[in-house]
Amino acid sequence: MTYEQIFLFTLLGLVFGLLVWGRIRYDLVAFAALVVAVVGGVVPAEHAFEGFGHEAVIIIALVLIVSRAMLNAGAVELVARFVVSADRPLSTHIGFMSVAGAAMSAVINNVAALVMLMSLDIEAAEKAKRPVSRSLMPLSFATILGGMITLIGTPPNIVVAQFRERALGAPFSMFDFSPVGLVCASIGIAFVTTIGWRLIPEEAKRATAGERAETDLFVAEAGVGEKSKSIGKTPADLFPVAEEHDIIILGLVRNGRRLPGFSRSVEIRQGDAVVLEGDPKSIEAFIGAASLDTIDSEDHGGLRGETLTLVEATVPQNARMAGRTAQGLGLLYRRGVVLLGVSRQGRRFRERVRRLPIEPGDVVLLLGPESRVRDSAEWLGVLPLAEKSHTVIQRSKALFAIAAFAVGVGAAVAGLLPLAVALAAVVGVYALSGIVGGREVYEAVEWPVIVLLGSLIPLGLALESSGGTQLIAEGILSLTGSLPIWAILALLMIVTMTLSDFLNNVATALIAAPVGLSIARSLEVSPDPFLMAVAVAASCAFLTPIGHKNNTIIMGPGGYRFGDYWRMGLPLEAIIIAVAVPAILFFWPL
Repeated sequence: MTYEQIFLFTLLGLVFGLLVWGRIRYDLVAFAALVVAVVGGVVPAEHAFEGFGHEAVIIIALVLIVSRAMLNAGAVELVARFVVSADRPLSTHIGFMSVAGAAMSAVINNVAALVMLMSLDIEAAEKAKRPVSRSLMPLSFATILGGMITLIGTPPNIVVAQFRERALGAPFSMFDFSPVGLVCASIGIAFVTTIGWRLIPEEAKRATAGERAETDLFVAEAGVGEKSKSIGKTPADLFPVAEEHDIIILGLVRNGRRLPGFSRSVEIRQGDAVVLEGDPKSIEAFIGAASLDTIDSEDHGGLRGETLTLVEATVPQNARMAGRTAQGLGLLYRRGVVLLGVSRQGRRFRERVRRLPIEPGDVVLLLGPESRVRDSAEWLGVLPLAEKSHTVIQRSKALFAIAAFAVGVGAAVAGLLPLAVALAAVVGVYALSGIVGGREVYEAVEWPVIVLLGSLIPLGLALESSGGTQLIAEGILSLTGSLPIWAILALLMIVTMTLSDFLNNVATALIAAPVGLSIARSLEVSPDPFLMAVAVAASCAFLTPIGHKNNTIIMGPGGYRFGDYWRMGLPLEAIIIAVAVPAILFFWPL
């Protein structure tokens, strides 16, 4: 072995050890490894940061922004609305959620798809009074499986596609992954729907969705605009929608005065305000579903303008807001922020929200552009609660967001534009239309993943150019002896899956793709089946909560332990290998 090979194997072994250890952020580990490689002379200094300009890095960043825009515009919610029901049997519910999750993950980032559907799944579990742990793990696995269907569904596909372009002159296209991905996703979803969820340990099944505390409930008002579909209905007519979103309708306000009682049979008119009680997310969802708007916020677009944020904040004793009303403070006209609701230790009140004197200890619900809400909270002297902000969905732009994305992807598939340019154009349209704000464009990007990828790409290139990947390939081939090619393909998938269960899947794909290419060249067969096998295997991390971010996200809400994942994950990985190998050889012959 040469100096470069010894240095790189030692360095990458140390990197993988630190990544598995998990005590140091993986982006810092990868960047430090890049610096060490440059100092050690195995990566030329002039090429050290070329990875950050790699097309795979750009595409992954753009896909994350597109995913945020789809959430902001309600495109994901639009689909989810038709698949979530607490009345279905558990297997049927898991089936609907899994198919929806896989479909969404094929076109947006699978983490974003899980985050959106997870909240809906938890709500369904609360209504059905069943443990949420029975359905969260199948949902996570389904979103991972769905990401394999298209180029942009999961980062490993993007990494492998761009590696193919560098090695063979042309990348995998948007739907080259679809035949194998659809087969694997379909069989995998069938397994988690019928058998997989039953393998979840009994201890995890005891984890239930949390009950909402009375102190988390806000009294809020929603206006009835001239185009509202609630005009002509009564509050009683809105009860089914309110029940669906866990909202209580407390009454109506007309001509600035609260009508007596709950006004159940009073016909709603334009200009009225509907008084609601619920948690912030439920209030926002009900306002959108009932085609209502925020009070006196027309100048700011209501719930249909620029990206708005709901923030919960507590009112301390010495706050400027204490003892004063939102109307008296001129909160809307001076600060451009609406006081949407007030929570007062579970107590209800009949005063108008904007005319209610705020007391120390209250929790207020502020609505507005994020920067204004932040500045207004400081001016009011209130304390925003950590992790208690909610993006307001611009539901009227859902179809526009979907259409813009479809046009961009269509242009890329037709060869009119490179995928990176097409996605950049879609992001530009979203920004100009206010679906994502300037701050959100940067916040949507998962920068640690970008740093990881940008740092490891030069290391992967150095390993390949030094002959290191060829050594690994020869080692694998020496273990297989005279085994048939399908067995070698299966072994490559097993090794890649094992790495992906403990490492970041992007890092796994970066190392495994060159190894797959070297094996194919040694066997003098087409490299495409081996690259496709790497893409599938790198995405399938089902044994641990650390192999894929989706598995990490559900660990707390589902009440899972580290050892719970392999019960369903191990047979699922075996099924994927058994299904993927013949599918790959059928669609990508040697």
